[in-house]
Amino acid sequence: MNTPNDLRYTASHEWVRVEADGTLTIGITDHAQEALGDVVFLELPEAGRSVAKEEAIAVIESVKAASDIYAPVAGEILEANQAAIDAPESVNTDAYAAWLFKIKPANPADVEGLLDAAGYEATIG
Repeated sequence: MNTPNDLRYTASHEWVRVEADGTLTIGITDHAQEALGDVVFLELPEAGRSVAKEEAIAVIESVKAASDIYAPVAGEILEANQAAIDAPESVNTDAYAAWLFKIKPANPADVEGLLDAAGYEATIG
């Protein structure tokens, strides 16, 4: 399983990359895509939407199940990844390249409360 050290994680299997401008790029972890199996559909949040921390804001469907995707922090959705919507199987190919959406955090310090790679690996065993 691949868990890059330069990312932050949530217990609900989202990864978070802090960009140079302070925005956050969000996707699902390698562990999550492996557990889901073949991803066939993504419903992602629209730009401009304000979201609360841990709010269910997106849906990912695979041949096995549908699962919610949660906002790791409160903030405003800046963009959804249209390429991932058009080719949801890209999440299975590379879960860390196939980002899902970007957030401008309401409080950038909230990122510090997310798990690091070792903490995430400990939660999934």
